[in-house]
Amino acid sequence: MLSDMLRSSRPVSWINTAYPFAVAYVLVAEDIDAALIIGTLFFLIPYNLAMYGINDVFDYASDVANPRKGGAEGALLAPSLHRPVLLASAAVCLPFVAVLILLGTWQSWIVLGLSLFAVVAYSAPPMRFKEVPVLDSLTSSVHFVSPAAYGLVLAGASASAAVFGVLGAFLLWGMASHAFGAVQDIGPDREAGISSIATVLGAKRTVRLAVGLWSAAGLLVTSVGWPGALAAVLALPYLAAAGPYWNLTDDQAERANGGWKHFLWINYAVGAALTMLLIVIFGSP
Repeated sequence: MLSDMLRSSRPVSWINTAYPFAVAYVLVAEDIDAALIIGTLFFLIPYNLAMYGINDVFDYASDVANPRKGGAEGALLAPSLHRPVLLASAAVCLPFVAVLILLGTWQSWIVLGLSLFAVVAYSAPPMRFKEVPVLDSLTSSVHFVSPAAYGLVLAGASASAAVFGVLGAFLLWGMASHAFGAVQDIGPDREAGISSIATVLGAKRTVRLAVGLWSAAGLLVTSVGWPGALAAVLALPYLAAAGPYWNLTDDQAERANGGWKHFLWINYAVGAALTMLLIVIFGSP
């Protein structure tokens, strides 16, 4: 059961939520303290167990018919594990949330609350935002942007055009990533009667929307000024991964899985490049 829960939490994607929080917090606080350590651990494992575990429970009907489920791209949880996974998600999250509330302010409580609401609302009924086209991509993006926003608020960052520019670009990146990822599931989702941004727009228009959103994210990040604007080039690998599917038809939608697999590893390369850029920017005297 523990191995199934671990697989459900998508270990390959843990860093995608822990890293934004940790970087945002450190850049503002400029210190390693209890809030950084506890917050990073929370967004590393408990947060992902809740986010993906809840999704696997309530997506079981469609996942059974999806050939790519059962590995790094999504666990296939037996019905007997549904209740244990939901209970475990709550049990591992609550202690961290309680401590973070004690360490934070009312502003950080609001951001953390919105982040956890998005985690539940995306998959669980009656909200089930993942079946509301466009809102599904927006909510999915919030899953990754909110840890960064929470890190900034928890560390006491001041609102500025640069902060909103970075978070806005991150939000567009997340929406593009979700939309492109939804293309490969058009067939199984339609068979299961599940609506998504991809089932409504179709493969071709969804891929082109994702390309547009990634491009917009790259342009928006240029608003933060030099040398931070260099981060705009980090949109290029995503455009290269999605580009071959520009004219993808609905009956070829499953082919987008090839681009999605590249996307999973592009995240690591882009994260490493971003880290180096941040070191250059903030490590300079």
